[in-house]
Amino acid sequence: MKRLLLMSAMGITLSTQAQPLNSAVTLSAYAEVYYSYDLAQPEDHLRPGFFYSFNRHNEVNLNFGMMKLAYAMKNVRGNLALMAGTYAHYNLAAEPELLRSVYEANAGVKLSKTKELWLDAGILPSHIGFESAIGKDCWTLTRSILAENTPYFETGARLSYTSPNGKWYASGLLLNGWQRMARVDSNNTPAFGTQLTYKPTAKATINWSTFVGNDKPDSVSQLRIFNNLYAQLQVTENFGVIVGCDMGMEEADSGDSTNRFITPVLIPRLQVGEKCFLAARIEYYQDQDGVIIATGTPNGFNTMGYSLNYDHWIAPNVLWRTEARMLQSEDKIFLEADEAPTRSNTFFTTSLAIALP
Repeated sequence: MKRLLLMSAMGITLSTQAQPLNSAVTLSAYAEVYYSYDLAQPEDHLRPGFFYSFNRHNEVNLNFGMMKLAYAMKNVRGNLALMAGTYAHYNLAAEPELLRSVYEANAGVKLSKTKELWLDAGILPSHIGFESAIGKDCWTLTRSILAENTPYFETGARLSYTSPNGKWYASGLLLNGWQRMARVDSNNTPAFGTQLTYKPTAKATINWSTFVGNDKPDSVSQLRIFNNLYAQLQVTENFGVIVGCDMGMEEADSGDSTNRFITPVLIPRLQVGEKCFLAARIEYYQDQDGVIIATGTPNGFNTMGYSLNYDHWIAPNVLWRTEARMLQSEDKIFLEADEAPTRSNTFFTTSLAIALP
């Protein structure tokens, strides 16, 4: 009974839509407070180390709070956003202290008078994946293992093109590394990224993103090649689905072999009433050699995940969300409440979102 009461506790999300300051500048803000309860009851209140968002147990906490200024003219644009919260604390732990509060800081210039050809540089949102730090834009309350272990942000330069009909988007990127603001010490090799997005209709998006680079010191030089492919489809008025798969490889320490990892995910979402949505998630993450998630166990990180998410629009600007999620691994990589190793982990998260007009 005590656990049921704890699991029913509520988090709060507060957001404001962009407000125009003048014709060129808009101000927006977002804050996300949550409550999560892990049946393993970790004493330090920290959930498994491969989670970087919504990762505090049995406490109401700020996951992500952000204020953003955006500037947009015909040929020039820029963004500056500052943030706070556990998302920033855990995702930017390796960055210089003065940069850990920066969510976005970039400037761009249009290179053509007739084409949508832009060059942007600075701290940018990641070109990889269908999930972001802004929870209200995601179909599930918590992020997939796939999203948690690929870049949320990147630093570098991006050359992008959007077709006249808006159906095609393509970009090439020169980056400091794999989710890096500052380079790894003794790393002087650039990393590269690409993105190709096709939107045949307003109800379908198909995306292919890549990353190629070494995210370690030059003396180690383990080349990583990564592919992210997903499709987001609104099949009917009430039913949509996201299907995705990340595949990557990295040179082994010895340099004479390659370590591989793969993570498919499926998220169907159903509108069950005028104001209600149900979303399920099935995901699998295989990283036997610990390229991204190291466990030190015989089979590495070989984990299935399941979740069920319920959204209810209490009012046109108020959204309540709750989610139950379970992970099952081939090896005993989790801990039970009594600190005994186990193959499974179960937790519950809830939030309330308020959007101001």
